Amino acid sequence: MEDRILGNLVSIQNPEGAEQLRSMNILRAGPMLTVQDRGRTGYMKYGIGESGVMDHKSYEQANRLVGNKDNEAVLEATLMGPKIQFESDCLIAVTGADMDAAIESAPIERGRAVKVSAGQTLMMGFAKTGCRAYIAVSGGIDVPVVMGSRSTNIKCHIGGYEGRALKDGDVLPIGNENYIAGEEEKLLAQHEPPEDHPEEIQVRVILGPQDNRFTGNGIVSFLTETYTVSLQSDRMGIRLDGQKIESENGTDIISDGIVFGSIQITSDGNPKLGKGQSNTYYRFLCGRFCRNRWPGRNTGTGKSNGKAGIYSGNSYR
Repeated sequence: MEDRILGNLVSIQNPEGAEQLRSMNILRAGPMLTVQDRGRTGYMKYGIGESGVMDHKSYEQANRLVGNKDNEAVLEATLMGPKIQFESDCLIAVTGADMDAAIESAPIERGRAVKVSAGQTLMMGFAKTGCRAYIAVSGGIDVPVVMGSRSTNIKCHIGGYEGRALKDGDVLPIGNENYIAGEEEKLLAQHEPPEDHPEEIQVRVILGPQDNRFTGNGIVSFLTETYTVSLQSDRMGIRLDGQKIESENGTDIISDGIVFGSIQITSDGNPKLGKGQSNTYYRFLCGRFCRNRWPGRNTGTGKSNGKAGIYSGNSYR
């Protein structure tokens, strides 16, 4: 048998020359396209953040639609979707932000599995609503598992595809399909409609261990004012613009541990919500965002105002 290298993949050819390889070719990656799964847990004490998808609900929905296991890796596209050619037959599902997904120029519906034939191309544009879209393929993205996860950690250069965002020309391996023969028609019949995202939501917070470092007016401002998602937001954190949070003697503190969903009050007085790529420590005063995934549970103090789709229903996206 002959081994042949295709990018970072090894294709095994049998004597008849038939390739035994499932893959997808990234023709256009867009501004930020990464491989992600649920995340890398248990390593924060070593300075390795969780990474993982930003919108868990859309991620779980995408994997479910194509019959994948719960923690299979998917593609996460930010602001603009990719153009991908599939080198083998498979099922795909697109969830999350609306990026006008189409197969060979024929529009496809979010929240529904679609059969793709070898050689066909998925094309996506700019986000019309939302910020991040998810592309699941039956069998999952079969990149190596690093510290228990396939998620890309760009800061540490680990996981995903070579520890980086995807680029034009990358070839990704696809794993073996998880569903059994005869289940494909059932999967294709499923439909999980995307959620409508309100312009404004309320979230619950728990004040952090440094709450005594804020003035009474600062606490009141934080819990009652409306904040808008800043254009400076990224996978490290969601920055909020609005009323400055007043502190007693500045917000600089001795470095301390941080977890997913921690709210830092930075030196300019604005809140910042730590996300999947956030640091494992901080030097600013902090609170905690209560992250719920059940409908109707995110009510309470602390308003945040953002464009429709910036939040994923009951959790930030």
